[in-house]
Amino acid sequence: MTPLRGIALKTLSVILFVIMAAMIKAVSDQVPTGESVFFRSAFAMPIIVIWLLWRGELPSGLRVRKPSAHFLRGIVGVSAMGCNFAALGLLPLPEVTALSYAAPPLTVLFAALFLGERVRAFRLTAVAVGLLGVMIVLWPRLTLDNVDKAAMLGAALILASAVFRAIVQIHIRRMVATEQTAAIVFYFSLTATVLSLLTLPFGWVIPDAEALTLLIASGLIGGVAQICLTSAYRGAEAALLAPFDYASILFAIFIGYLVFAEIPTPAMLIGSAVVIASGVAIILRERYLGVKRSAARSRMTPHG
Repeated sequence: MTPLRGIALKTLSVILFVIMAAMIKAVSDQVPTGESVFFRSAFAMPIIVIWLLWRGELPSGLRVRKPSAHFLRGIVGVSAMGCNFAALGLLPLPEVTALSYAAPPLTVLFAALFLGERVRAFRLTAVAVGLLGVMIVLWPRLTLDNVDKAAMLGAALILASAVFRAIVQIHIRRMVATEQTAAIVFYFSLTATVLSLLTLPFGWVIPDAEALTLLIASGLIGGVAQICLTSAYRGAEAALLAPFDYASILFAIFIGYLVFAEIPTPAMLIGSAVVIASGVAIILRERYLGVKRSAARSRMTPHG
């Protein structure tokens, strides 16, 4: 696979995830969050199984060494998904997308705290700038005279989702040392499906035909998006693909306006631009340092 194909798959995954989010938002006034999580997870599993069969990774690809690690990843991951889905019912799609960009800066901070990764002044500055961008997006919610409590709850939920996503990224960095990618993907969907059933007593509904179609489609599309994302990293370096995550704001603005008549605010646009700039700065800096380290190793003698 060429890097260009990797970029195409990453971009496709970003588009599909935004479409999936729009489908969840469209049914949010009718379907409880836990039920949406169930459909998103359960109907992704057949797609993942078919993909694993096609790759010849069943059942070998599903073997695990640390089941507890998968269970923990599932708990934190489903918490992130649940908070995100709940926020979609309370905030415009572009704003949810913009606030979710808090996850990458938080991942950098958590990597330093929990993995002992060295964080230099440049990265700390970029992280601070990124969090400033998140605050710019939030600021109108914090300064309005008549505070919209539902919107404030939505903002709190999406920030909680960003924290959970950052924790998941740190946890996955540890998991890949012993666990296969196929197993991580599959068992997350399985765990999320089972955990979502715990919300049954809290008011699941029988959706109408349109809502049911959107729920099932969200799971199928989410499964395809996950496969595209995983496959993209087989053809291109993470540093090359990472900036394409930020394309999601463009698709979220387009779909939000087209489907939900949502118009992005100046604060959201400015804050998103600040967050994206900080993220791209970190990515470019890490890629530059990686090139320098590779060049240094190539000049070393066999004895080091």
